[in-house]
Amino acid sequence: QVLLVESGGGLVQAGGSLRLSCAASTGTFSTSTMGWFRQAPGKEREFIAVIIWIDGSTAYADSVKGRFTISKDNAKNTVYLQMTSLKSEDTAVYYCAADRRVGIRRTVAGYEYWGQGTQVTVSS
Repeated sequence: QVLLVESGGGLVQAGGSLRLSCAASTGTFSTSTMGWFRQAPGKEREFIAVIIWIDGSTAYADSVKGRFTISKDNAKNTVYLQMTSLKSEDTAVYYCAADRRVGIRRTVAGYEYWGQGTQVTVSS
């Protein structure tokens, strides 16, 4: 079992920045692929970004490309989501996800483990 703990959410003004963290309780075998998703009220959970642990390959949703950056710290078993130029439409609960399989995954079904989520609210 992998425990994922997100942190870093909060309230920020439009145009501001936040950095989310996701700490994994186990080593890289169980977290070969790690992603960030978000879910706004009344909407489905949507893919934001993904990173492959072994080589650092990344992919992003078009809605955040150029504004969000996913990265990792191997020593800390932690993945980050740096969010800049935030917009009101970025307001959502942000979830970290992990899967033991290696590969770029953009769907909820592609991940085995999930964190509890952290709220990000962008005020306009």
